[in-house]
Amino acid sequence: MSPSHETPLPSHPTLRLLRLLAPYWRRLLPAALASAAAELAAAALMATAAWLITRAAEQPPLSAVSVAIVGVRALALGRGLLRYGDRLLGHDGVLRAVAGFRTRVYESLVPLAPAGIPAYRSGDLLTRLVDDVDAVQDLLLRVLIPLTTACVVAAGGVGLTAALLPEAAPVLAAGLALAGVGVPALVLAASGRAGRAEKAARAELAALTVDLAQGAADLAAFGAEDAAHARARRAGARIAALERRKALTTGLGAAAVLLCQGAATIGVTLLALRAHAAGELPATELTVLAVIALVSFETVAPLPAAARRLAEVRASARRLAALLASPHPVAEPAAPAPPAAGGPVAVEISGLRVRHRPDGPAVLDGVDLRLPAGRRVALVGASGAGKSTLLAALMRFVDYEAGSIRVGGRELRECHGADVRRVITGMTQDAHVFHTTIRANLLLARPDATEEQLRAAARGARLLEWIESLPEGWETVLGEGGGSMSGGQRRRLLLARALLADPPVLVLDEPTEGLDPDTADEVLTDVLDATRGRTTLIITHRQAGLAAADEIVVLDRGRLGTPRPPASVALAR
Repeated sequence: MSPSHETPLPSHPTLRLLRLLAPYWRRLLPAALASAAAELAAAALMATAAWLITRAAEQPPLSAVSVAIVGVRALALGRGLLRYGDRLLGHDGVLRAVAGFRTRVYESLVPLAPAGIPAYRSGDLLTRLVDDVDAVQDLLLRVLIPLTTACVVAAGGVGLTAALLPEAAPVLAAGLALAGVGVPALVLAASGRAGRAEKAARAELAALTVDLAQGAADLAAFGAEDAAHARARRAGARIAALERRKALTTGLGAAAVLLCQGAATIGVTLLALRAHAAGELPATELTVLAVIALVSFETVAPLPAAARRLAEVRASARRLAALLASPHPVAEPAAPAPPAAGGPVAVEISGLRVRHRPDGPAVLDGVDLRLPAGRRVALVGASGAGKSTLLAALMRFVDYEAGSIRVGGRELRECHGADVRRVITGMTQDAHVFHTTIRANLLLARPDATEEQLRAAARGARLLEWIESLPEGWETVLGEGGGSMSGGQRRRLLLARALLADPPVLVLDEPTEGLDPDTADEVLTDVLDATRGRTTLIITHRQAGLAAADEIVVLDRGRLGTPRPPASVALAR
């Protein structure tokens, strides 16, 4: 699946991929040279052995073949050492390059989160991060290094043939060119469309698998399991059909290389026999020419499979290029200014206008809001009123086209997003509970927190007593997404994490989402107690339980009403 928004793609995604891998050439070049040297040693071993056998048939004195005997032994040992070096250097260089590139891809996702991530389905995004990034390994190990090795060995074989029998060199060169360039080019052309289709089918299957795993309960509740399974089976059948087509193309390519090898070997051997019959070529060199013609194709034989893999890599490169070229929801300043620091700070919003799309309606239009330092302001509004968009603008997850947001007197646009989120952070509506221990879930907010700070945050969220009642206490492993906790416990855990972060401006988006009214009132009361004296923005759709807030503001369809004290809200209800 491609992103829902249109992203301009580089004209040559594979070349861009290679440019991103260029910093690793110092590690990859020795691997390529070791591979070429190992294949050259293997070809030289075959040629020397052929010369030695033919010369030995003439029963010369031992001194005449002693050098060849030593050469065969040296080449046999050297080939093994070079192959070991090839594998060691190749995998070390390639794995380091892939690890660095994977980091680069992850780093490119950071500016997209969270506003840009929903453009990709979770299964498709996972495929890009795993399968498509792993294709970089195949680009290096199965395409570039074999291609380099084939070129070096082919050049050596043609050069030796030209030195021994010049008229045979064009025959061998033509056969190698047809097998090493023509056949792979045909395989690449035949595999290109299939490679793109297979990548799309695998991404679709991954997305469907994630949907089946995460939505199993809903599918069972509504009797939609059979339809979902049928879609997954159809996606799997498409992949199987494409795999069969891919195998057929590769098999035909391998057969074509064998035909080229046989034809070139026969042609070179016939020319060598004619030259030998004319007394122009010794028998030993005739044998060497025949063997060289045969072994020169050993490194060319894998190229059709490399071309097929290149077609798949090109599809992966295109998908990665789309990901890397995705426009960032927020443009960072060229020279970011330091944000406000210290204790509670004031936030002033004036004339704020935000759109999700340039041609779409304004989600926030002319919003004016002030959060005095150390005061708790509740922003109330129905679903779709723009509350979460306002929070996203405050945390620099989305940009605003007009107006101003000033934190501690500093304009938000002048600061880097990561710096802003060190000042303004807290609990977002879709905050995640990780499948790890309670302690690790809280330490996400402050990795260097002490035991007392952890206990204080849990106490402020009224979670400490529950944690200490558990058999494993702080080391209790929570289920995926906090599945082993009740709704109230999950929201309190997220609140404790926000309190542990202790930012100058604390924001809490829907802290009572999914809770029953009584539990929601309790959580809101605890939130207001725990945030006393902090600059706090509480975003909620409920007006109940806000009696302790310093101020309540109602947001309706992107516009703010007149701020009211909590008492007036209670009377209005």
